[in-house]
Amino acid sequence: MKRKPIVFRVNKRFAERLWGRLSAPLLTSLKDLISNYGLSVGRGDVTYLDGHWYVTHSGLLRLSSRRKCSGIHVEMAQGFCDSSKNRWAFKATVFRAGRPRGFVGYGDADPSNVSPLLHGAEMRVAETRAVNRALRKAYGIGICSVEELGSIDRLSGSTSEPKKLPQAAGSNGNGILGGRAVRDRLCQLIRKHQLDATAVKSYATEFCGVKTLRDATREQVERFVAHLAEQAEKDRSALVCQLNSYSNSKAGAA
Repeated sequence: MKRKPIVFRVNKRFAERLWGRLSAPLLTSLKDLISNYGLSVGRGDVTYLDGHWYVTHSGLLRLSSRRKCSGIHVEMAQGFCDSSKNRWAFKATVFRAGRPRGFVGYGDADPSNVSPLLHGAEMRVAETRAVNRALRKAYGIGICSVEELGSIDRLSGSTSEPKKLPQAAGSNGNGILGGRAVRDRLCQLIRKHQLDATAVKSYATEFCGVKTLRDATREQVERFVAHLAEQAEKDRSALVCQLNSYSNSKAGAA
């Protein structure tokens, strides 16, 4: 009986460490997500953006595992796809344990509704969105998943879609981390997946093949952020192990 309040207090402290002081209604919503679905802020099951909670793909998959999901079937919705325009749509069906009928969800993606950093990965985004919608239906989760959102920049209130990433002053004219939009996306990934920022910086430096991250071009940093996002969604545990190797190597050098 005492475990639930303790679990909530731990998640509350973690959430406010990440996003600052939260209002009473937000904390009530978080408490419901934790008690009803076993979601965890620390594991990256939920994230907070612009005053709202969002469930994550990894959180939904963990929930389905706890609830003994018996299978997920995904197929392309051919009539809504156009490879020449990078427009993709998928149908996902989630089967709950002991229930013969599945829960269906559709997901679509094209360059107009994904972040510029994920252009070229619209097929994978569409598949993830379809699975997320089906899982949310199957387990009665009313809040949206963060992967179903469009560009994070648009969500944050940008009045127009930038054709070019804004530049900040940098030693080689490329800007720090290639521009504010890229930097914000990288910070959002670090917060969402609870990654070690110092290790991510070391990983980025090695990925871009430069001595310091200031020397990387904007294109190199964009590729790294897209690569990091894909790795984190595909297998966060493996990514964390890889990042730990940078922390361990620095500790050894010290």
